[in-house]
Amino acid sequence: MRALRDLIDRDATGALLLAFAIPFLFFHEKYQLELTVDLGSTSADIRLSDLAVLVVLLAAAIYAARKGRSRLGPGRILWIPGTALLVWLAFQALRPASVDDARFEDHLVSYVKLIEYALLAVAVPLLVRRTQDLTIVLGSLVLWSAIASTVALAQFFGLDVFDAWNAGWRQPSFLGHHDLAALSAVSAALAATGILCLRTGLPAPALWATALVAGALGLMLAGSVAAAGGFALGALVLGLAARGRFEPSPRRFLALFALVLVVAGGVTAIRADSLEQFVRFLGVRGDERPQGVETYSQRTVLAYIGLRIWEDNPVVGVGWQRSAREDVFEPYLEDARERFPDVVDFAFPAAGREWGVQNLYIQMLADAGIVGLLLLLAVGVSGVVLALRTVTYAPNPWATGVGLAVMCALLTLAGEWASLGIVAGIPLQAATCLLLGLAAAGGATVEEEAGV
Repeated sequence: MRALRDLIDRDATGALLLAFAIPFLFFHEKYQLELTVDLGSTSADIRLSDLAVLVVLLAAAIYAARKGRSRLGPGRILWIPGTALLVWLAFQALRPASVDDARFEDHLVSYVKLIEYALLAVAVPLLVRRTQDLTIVLGSLVLWSAIASTVALAQFFGLDVFDAWNAGWRQPSFLGHHDLAALSAVSAALAATGILCLRTGLPAPALWATALVAGALGLMLAGSVAAAGGFALGALVLGLAARGRFEPSPRRFLALFALVLVVAGGVTAIRADSLEQFVRFLGVRGDERPQGVETYSQRTVLAYIGLRIWEDNPVVGVGWQRSAREDVFEPYLEDARERFPDVVDFAFPAAGREWGVQNLYIQMLADAGIVGLLLLLAVGVSGVVLALRTVTYAPNPWATGVGLAVMCALLTLAGEWASLGIVAGIPLQAATCLLLGLAAAGGATVEEEAGV
């Protein structure tokens, strides 16, 4: 309790406001109250999560007006490519091919939602101004992650709530599989950092222990192979970055490796059927023809179609979210069926089942061309660079640990986005933008507290 009192004071108002917004940002839209607003031939749904984002943005604007915008300066390496990406996607959403699309208004609403959540990254460094503020926000994320993982565990053992899957299978909690993996990634990254750095002065051991259980359990129950792969990459980079600053013992590296193996083993066990089907699809084992849609073989087909779309539109793509349109993907269906003759017909996109590309990076190529992908990657790399800057110049071990955790979590989410296309306004985007904002906040805090 004393540690909590030391964290919360009048200057923590911005961080507390952001912490209170976390539960609304990480809750599936189907379980939220909503207001539908008609916009011509389309409509926009305003949910509690949108109101939470609005409150955070208004608070950030007030902080900027009262205390200045200087804290945004250290993050210019992020703001420049981020702004360029949003401008490029605005061009994609408003170019003639997109305007003439029958779903133009729906796509425009989606783009506005993308901007809404992207602004969270700018709000974070304005609201999170001290090292203890970083603790408050991360603590809120970890506690909500613990609740989400607990619900998923109950679903795993048969509790039928929040559209639970069959007992013993991967579970969505109250988020959905991808979003549960995103929230769990933050906890798992903090836990991995604690394994390497805890003895050097990281506070709140209880927070670290909660992050360890919630993060590992959430990643396993979400059953995302992409997130598990991203976590392995994040842990590898984390280990390399921590060597020079903390000099962890071989035992701690072994413990980190064990955590990665536990997560990978748990995900593999939960997704055993899907992985076995994919191995058979690759021709490694068995030649039995599939009877239904298999997850990874379908993703391979959709990725192939997305790459073919990009091949014919290499620089500017086909327009914002238009790769899922029938008139765009239909010319490539015959080639895809010839290339993947063992995939059932229902796995292929068609009228009424516009599956999309289901891979952020390939969809960005298809929708926005090589320019869009390069700008997207520049945003991600900038976030990692800012986190590493915090690691290098942080004035205390806890701030250094936060930088390491943010870097690891960003790389985990980079893996998770490989299993989902461009979907705006979801918890996965919220997690990504919050982490980018925390990276910028860490850089600004380092400059103020260490005088860099």
